[in-house]
Amino acid sequence: MASGGPRSRAPRALHSARAVDVASASSFQDFEMLHVHLDLRADFGSRTLSGTAALDLRCLAPAGAAELRLDSHPSLEVTAAALRRGPPGPGEPPGPEEPVRFHTQPFARYGCALCLCFPEPRPAGERFQVLLTYRVGAGPAVCWLDPEQTAGKEKPFVYTQGQAVLNRAFFPCFDTPAVKYTYSALIEVPDGFTAVMSADTWEKRGPNTFFFQMSQPIPSYLVALAIGDLVSAEVGPRSRVWAEPCLIGAAKEEYDGVIEEFLATGEKLFGPYVWGRYDLLFMPPSFPFGGMENPCLTFVTPCLLAGDRSLADVIIHEISHSWFGNLVTNANWGEFWLNEGFTMYAQRRISTVLFGAAYTCLEAATGRALLRKHMDIAGEENPLNRLRVVIEPGVDPDDTYNETPYEKGFCFVSYLAHLVGDLDQFDKFLKAYVDEFKFQSILAEDLLDFYLEYFPELKARRVDAIPGFEFDRWLNTPGWPPYLPDLSPGDSLMKPAEELAQLWATEELDKKAIEAVSISTWKTYQLVYFLDKILQKSPLPPGNVKKLGDTYPTISQARNAELRLRWGQIVLKNDHQEEFWKVRDFLQSQGKQKYTLPLYHAMMGGSEVARTLAKETFAATAPQLHSNVVHYVQQVLAPKGT
Repeated sequence: MASGGPRSRAPRALHSARAVDVASASSFQDFEMLHVHLDLRADFGSRTLSGTAALDLRCLAPAGAAELRLDSHPSLEVTAAALRRGPPGPGEPPGPEEPVRFHTQPFARYGCALCLCFPEPRPAGERFQVLLTYRVGAGPAVCWLDPEQTAGKEKPFVYTQGQAVLNRAFFPCFDTPAVKYTYSALIEVPDGFTAVMSADTWEKRGPNTFFFQMSQPIPSYLVALAIGDLVSAEVGPRSRVWAEPCLIGAAKEEYDGVIEEFLATGEKLFGPYVWGRYDLLFMPPSFPFGGMENPCLTFVTPCLLAGDRSLADVIIHEISHSWFGNLVTNANWGEFWLNEGFTMYAQRRISTVLFGAAYTCLEAATGRALLRKHMDIAGEENPLNRLRVVIEPGVDPDDTYNETPYEKGFCFVSYLAHLVGDLDQFDKFLKAYVDEFKFQSILAEDLLDFYLEYFPELKARRVDAIPGFEFDRWLNTPGWPPYLPDLSPGDSLMKPAEELAQLWATEELDKKAIEAVSISTWKTYQLVYFLDKILQKSPLPPGNVKKLGDTYPTISQARNAELRLRWGQIVLKNDHQEEFWKVRDFLQSQGKQKYTLPLYHAMMGGSEVARTLAKETFAATAPQLHSNVVHYVQQVLAPKGT
């Protein structure tokens, strides 16, 4: 068992200070971004955000810099640029503005460079402001929704999505996670609309104007805006839910009194929650993601509103990002596992404290199965199955997204805990790690150097070089994790589910044995595990699926989206046509990519009736889906070979 503790020393020199980010066209190493202020007006008629971005900068280049390069995008049009010298003083009139010449340069298919040429080079250490007048229409970062794509179906909606490299199509910036800064915004909206942002200050200034301020430094990808027919309800001492009026009652009922327990448990384990509020914004049904951990205001799918709180714990993952990802951040997207591997570990630590080891291990087993499935499809030796991914110039970091940074990352963090041998000691290390690197962006070397300093006896034992488990192998060799944490505490929940699934797979159903198993106390992940086993054994003997649905109406008639997905897959795999309508209803009710694509794959892999259902459902629902999801479904529906 290792013991450790913080060592007194001079401020740490970070490896990330020398990190490159091939996904940014900007000159972020030559300038410090201190603050960004956005002053924007939303126009739903023309689908544009227009106004100004003021960037407060300091020159870092030792020899000065004659040019500033920012990340931008063809959907964003800059019409004027100006320079204002000196820092903005409180209450002082702004200094004179000098026009600045600017032009754009191609960079990659996901963005371009905005180049500003100063009248004369900015000297090292000088502080100044750049003011950009611009407008942005529909593009990868700014998603405009028609009324039919919302829950209320009456008013349009607009939101931004920044991760990974999309916010360069929202405002010109240093679009790299290596850079953090504070921001503020003044947003003007049409009558009857409300704006919300990932900020710790929210003020209404007049009937149609909202002011926001984020007083903690964050990377560009976490600046987020949403405008719609939104109302809020308090659900805890530092939490509220935001949603369209037709959803606010369900959102309050689902999360009232729930969030604070998750936050308080995270604080006990990882240190203070520094962001002030933790609010949830329930997005329109067409939102294609499960959640986006924008600080102070997590954007989440309305699929979490199961009506019985059975999916309420899904937000533990987004809450865990408050420490891992938002507070300590990967310095480039090749180190995405630092965000997600630690967040998976933190999520499961919180879950273990609140729900016990058995349930958490069952959830982790479903994650491991997803990793196994991914590696079987992609091939273990696929270079994307390294923790440290080499992103080549021009490659969109989003195209490298897969299960590896999440689940293999979780295994590596679990291995570091295993080496320590004492969970309390490792919890203390995580708290010290967050405190050491808070508000900074790091590389794996920064983490691992700190780990070995914190546990000097592990450093003396050269645990970084144990054959087969070398830290370098973990980071840079693709393949299955060298170490897997013990998930056997989950057996007490998995075995009954496996045995029950086997009973339903037999020709002659043993009704007595089936009735002897009560699933009324099973929580979501145990039911999911059971249904996954049923799906693996499908098609079942004739008539068994109908009897299964009749026996367990809590599954076959569930509002829980995870159960609806699995039940739909089972219905399709068994060609149980009398319940095909449930597949159509589920797809009409939401547009989350994780639920939508598997059901279209299942329909197209099924009977002629199922394939017809796929085409008819897509024709009816395409207008309410996100454009990316439309594209992916079209690929599924396309005849093979086209």
